[in-house]
Amino acid sequence: MFGLLKSKPLLEPESAQWMLDVFAWSLDNFDAEIFYDYSVLVEPSNRFFPGRENTELGMANLIFDRVKHYAAVSHWPTQVVDHASCSIPDGGQVRIGGPLRLTDGAPNHSLSQQNSLLIPYNPQQINNPEGLIATFAHTLAHYLGQMAKEPPPGGVEYWPHVTELLAIYLGFGLMFANSAYTFRGGCGSCYDAREIRDAYLTEQQSVYGLAIFAVLKGLPDAAVKRHLKSHLRSFYKKATKEISQKIQGMEALRRNNRTRMLDRV
Repeated sequence: MFGLLKSKPLLEPESAQWMLDVFAWSLDNFDAEIFYDYSVLVEPSNRFFPGRENTELGMANLIFDRVKHYAAVSHWPTQVVDHASCSIPDGGQVRIGGPLRLTDGAPNHSLSQQNSLLIPYNPQQINNPEGLIATFAHTLAHYLGQMAKEPPPGGVEYWPHVTELLAIYLGFGLMFANSAYTFRGGCGSCYDAREIRDAYLTEQQSVYGLAIFAVLKGLPDAAVKRHLKSHLRSFYKKATKEISQKIQGMEALRRNNRTRMLDRV
């Protein structure tokens, strides 16, 4: 009888714990100090992505430059190219000379332009900016994740899911949550599959990852919810409450928080 009063977990316990473990792995491998002191929740707005260009490639470069900036990898040598002419290489481990992430965006000359990291984009996604931003962030996370000191929780079998969550750790959770699912019904003119990004985390998992980011950063619910699709807001609020309780029992996450506090003394 009294068990009926207990709230049901929002995700399968194993899935929720894995997501927390990936965040702990990200903090250990990808600059916890930058996460706490520099990373921001990137908003889908003209304030975060100002400017316009006259061509699809020009717009793609404009958007991607901002994505690099917020991810603190502006110093990486990259080249945005049409996805029809290239694909992200699977083999080999990427190496960036010097710090992986920098907040000043100083150029990195350790790789020549001929060896730039290729960033494919789908011209059709220009009409779906949140999906394009998420795709760009996921590509950067793919490269960044290869430079971890240790394999991610769950192993490489879940690599696409790990790197989506790593991109959320970089600050792009709103874009992943809002673009994880797109309604495919209605009239033919309302839906174009070419504009939709490939999503690996479910919509609820993306919102849960966003909630982990917000709880660790101490963001108020209202600051996040106003940018979320309306049907996701209730789940997000429940997620922040659940995550706040879970983090108290996670030594890896508490350790990073404690280190941050000691660094400021």
